[in-house]
Amino acid sequence: MRALIARKKLFSPAQPLWWTGLLLSLGVGVGLHVFTANSLEAEASERFRTQARSSQFNIATGIKAYTDVLRGTASFFQSVDSITRENFHRYVQGLDLRRNFPAIVSINFAQHVPAEQRAAFEQYVRRTAKPGDGYPELVLKPSASQADAAILSLMEPIAGLEAKFGVDIAARPAVAESLAASRDTGMLSASGLPIGFDILPNRQALAMRLPVYRPDMPLSTVMQRRAAYVGSVGIGFSVHRLVSEALAEIPVHNARLTLQDVSEGTPADGALLYDSADTDEAAIGNERLITCVLPIDFNGRQWQARFTAPMSSLYSRVDVLLPWLALLTGFAGTMLIYALFYTLSSSRLRAIRMAKAMTRELRESQAKLQLSHHKLRRLAAHAEQIKEEERKRIAREIHDDLGQNLLALRIEADVLTTRTSHRHSRLHERARCTLAQIDNTIKSVRQIINDLRPNVLDLGLSAAVEWQIGQFRQRSGIVCELIENGADIDLGIDDKCAIAYFRILQESLSNILQHAHASLVRVELRRQDGVLSMSISDNGVGLHDRSRNKFGSFGLVGIEERVSILGGTCTITGAPNAGTTILVTVPVNHAPSSFTRRLGTI
Repeated sequence: MRALIARKKLFSPAQPLWWTGLLLSLGVGVGLHVFTANSLEAEASERFRTQARSSQFNIATGIKAYTDVLRGTASFFQSVDSITRENFHRYVQGLDLRRNFPAIVSINFAQHVPAEQRAAFEQYVRRTAKPGDGYPELVLKPSASQADAAILSLMEPIAGLEAKFGVDIAARPAVAESLAASRDTGMLSASGLPIGFDILPNRQALAMRLPVYRPDMPLSTVMQRRAAYVGSVGIGFSVHRLVSEALAEIPVHNARLTLQDVSEGTPADGALLYDSADTDEAAIGNERLITCVLPIDFNGRQWQARFTAPMSSLYSRVDVLLPWLALLTGFAGTMLIYALFYTLSSSRLRAIRMAKAMTRELRESQAKLQLSHHKLRRLAAHAEQIKEEERKRIAREIHDDLGQNLLALRIEADVLTTRTSHRHSRLHERARCTLAQIDNTIKSVRQIINDLRPNVLDLGLSAAVEWQIGQFRQRSGIVCELIENGADIDLGIDDKCAIAYFRILQESLSNILQHAHASLVRVELRRQDGVLSMSISDNGVGLHDRSRNKFGSFGLVGIEERVSILGGTCTITGAPNAGTTILVTVPVNHAPSSFTRRLGTI
C-alpha cells in the first residue's frame, strides 16, 4: 500500500518528472547540433561547388576568347593581298595581348612548304628579310626532311621566341597528323601536345591552329582544300596563366585545382596540364577534403578540372560555433517548454470542470451558429464555383468566336496589305494601320481571356503558377522566385484544386503589388506525402493585425475560404517590416471531405 501511494505521488502533476525533461532536452539539443552541423556542411559544399562551376565557366570562356582570336587572325590572313612582317606586327600589336589576352604567348603563321622547296623557301625568306624587324636569320629546324614542312615564318611577339623561328612543327608526327586533318576538313586543330613556351614544371603551353587557304580558290572538296592550302595560323597560350585567373574565383584557403587532359590516346590517368599545389604551396595534410570534378571541352579534346579544398577552410569562426549554440538553445528551450507543459497540465482538471458547467442554451446557440456558418460557406463555395464556370465559358466563347473572326479578319487585312504594297501606297498605308489595329485588338482579346481564365490552366498547376509569376515579374518589375519540390506535382490534382491554388496565388501577388512595397517575392510549390502545399512570402512592410480585419477587405478572407472548401489549412504570418508569408496545404491523394462532397450536390 505504501509503495502504491509513493508511486501515485511520483507520477502526480505536483511532482514533475524532471529527469525525463532533462533527458528530452539533452536529446533535442544533440539533435539540433547534428542537424546544424550537417546543414552547414551541405551549404559549404554547395557553395564550393558553385565557385568551382564559376571557375569552370571562366576557363571555358577564356578558351572561347582565344579561339575567337585565332579565327580573327585567320580572317586577317585571307582578307589581305599579301602578308608581311610589318602588317602582321601591326595587327597583333592592335590586339594588345598583354592587357586583353594575357595567357597568349605567341600568334604565329606556319608556312606549308613541300619537301622539294625547302631550300628555295629558305633562300627566299633570307633574301626578302628587312634588317631591324626583330626577326633572326631564318634557319630551318630540322635542316633536312623528306616530308612536307610547316615552317614558323611569322611570329608575334618575336622577342624571347627567336629560337622557335624557322621550326618545322610538322616534324612531330602527332602535330603533322593534326595539321593534315585540319587542312582536309577546314576545322580548328589542337594536338594537345605541349609546345614548350613555359619551362617551369606543370606550366604547360598548348597551341591551337586553323588552316589558311588562298581566297580565290574553291574549297568544296578535300582535293580542292589541299590545292588551296598555304599554311596555318596558330596561337600558343599558357595553361598556367589561363587557369590561375579562374582559381581566383574560389576564395577558399588551401584550395587546389588540377587540370588533366583525359582525351582518347592519353595515359590512363590523364596528362597533367596544371596543378595549383606547385604554385600555391597548398598543404592539406590529413584533413577531410571536398572534391568537385568538372569537364572542360578544349576544341574536341576533353579536359578534367578537379577542385579540392579541406572542409575546415570552408567554415568561418561563426560557423564553427553555430552547432554548439544550437545545442545550447535546444536544451534551454526544451526545458522551458517542458516546465510550461507541466504547469499547464496542473490546470487540466479545473478546465474540465469549467467545460462541464456550460449551459445547454449556450451549446444550442453555438450549434445554430455553426450550422449557419456552414450554410454560408456552402453558399459562397457554390457561388465561387458558378463564377469560375462562367468565366471559363465566356473565355472559351471569346476564344472560339471572336478570336477566330479576328484571325480571319487579320488574314484578309494581311493579304490586302501585301497586294497593295507596290501599286497603291496610300491604300497600303491604310491597310497597314488596319492590320496593326487588328493585332492590338487580338492582344486585348487575349488579355481579356487570360483575365477570365488563362488557357495555361489546362496544362496543369505547375505551368499556371510559372505563367502567373512571369506575368507578375513583367507587370511589377519585382524579383519573384519559383521553387518546385516533388515530382509529378500535377498528378491527381483536379480542376477545382488547381483553380483554387491559382486564384490564391493571383490574389496574394495582387496584395503584394498594392500594399507590401516588397523587392523580393518567393513562391514555393511542394508535394510530399500526399499533401500539396504552396508558400508565398515577401520582404515587404509586413502584415498588421488591423489589416486582416479591415472593413471592405476580403482578399485574405477569400483565400482562407477557398482552402477550407478543399479541406486544407491556410496559415498567414507576418510582422511589421518583416514581410508576410502565406502557407496553404491541401491533401491531394485522399477522398474529398464530407463538406466537399455535399458541395457537389448543391
